[in-house]
Amino acid sequence: MSVKKAADHTLYHLSPKGFWKKFRDVAAANPEISSGLPLQSLNRQPPPGSRPEKYSTPATKASDPAQNPYWKRDVRRAYPQLSVVTQSELAKFLLQSPEKQQSIEKPAEAGKDASVPTTSTSTTPDLIAAINEITSVSKVFSESNLPPTPTISFKKWTPEDAPPAPHDPNAYFPMNLIK
Repeated sequence: MSVKKAADHTLYHLSPKGFWKKFRDVAAANPEISSGLPLQSLNRQPPPGSRPEKYSTPATKASDPAQNPYWKRDVRRAYPQLSVVTQSELAKFLLQSPEKQQSIEKPAEAGKDASVPTTSTSTTPDLIAAINEITSVSKVFSESNLPPTPTISFKKWTPEDAPPAPHDPNAYFPMNLIK
């Protein structure tokens, strides 16, 4: 009895039958080579399509039409939203440190005796007063301390002379190459 040491190449793969087996025997360079198509019943357990239950997509917030309106999904109309900064908000932002806010004079205290109550906008510093205060304490920008410049995502092109194109040295060649 001989011992089989190599795996049978036809054991786990499909092999053609009938006309296609005869055709393969004639047309193939080596008809003994496996087709490479695995047998479904032997290589995949359980075989695909054999399970009785059907797959159902799990419910999410996006699958609920009441929680997923079209206007939230419509990216074509996702326009940039405007943001508004009022002068009083900008003045508060400029004067974030408490000592600068104390140095700016407050509006007149005449509003206490008046019958009309003062609003919160009257207690906020004026933008012009805030800018004047900041510039009077120290010069904001100078030749050594320039304001920031907007960043650009591309390199600024500067023309440079390129080596001349090959041409006859005695011929008239008016073209200059620039890179």
